Amino acid sequence: MMRVAILISGSGSNMVRLIESMTGAHPARPVLVLSDRPGAGGLARAAALGVRAEAVDRAAFADRAAFEAALEAALAPAAPDLIALAGFMRILSAGFVARHAGRIVNIHPSLLPAYPGLATHARALAAGDAWAGCTVHEVTADLDAGPILGQGRVPVMPGDTAESLGARVLAMEHRLYPAVLRRLAEGERGRIDL
Repeated sequence: MMRVAILISGSGSNMVRLIESMTGAHPARPVLVLSDRPGAGGLARAAALGVRAEAVDRAAFADRAAFEAALEAALAPAAPDLIALAGFMRILSAGFVARHAGRIVNIHPSLLPAYPGLATHARALAAGDAWAGCTVHEVTADLDAGPILGQGRVPVMPGDTAESLGARVLAMEHRLYPAVLRRLAEGERGRIDL
């Protein structure tokens, strides 16, 4: 059984979908939800779903090294096989990523390699793209550049705003991330496309 820790910064909608998917015969189980913000709404949602939820407040640490040491200390008792970033809005250091090489995944709201970083929906609209979507990828030291494990595409509609496009992409994220997680838990790393 794969043990999964989920890192969040906000409301945790992708986290909820991941937790809800890991039931019954699913080969993975959530063992911890960890946030860098004590007030993150996702913490209460995780606890309501019966998953241990904790915060390591980034604001309480002088630098990233100290914060990541505290993250490691919080993760250690859960002994996760996989760390799933689900709206975790911190860039992890190369050292942290190296210590967990091949065991950290992230979901990003664009069809990578297009639009790494922030404001992905506005950038897709400004470019006149016909399609947008989301990508689950392995986390490496390079921002949003790790091997792609899955992508989900949605059409850009006439009159779309960043908000309306973002809502459709988020609905696709809720389908894609659980699908990729299940494949990883089954020992499959091949790419899937929705």
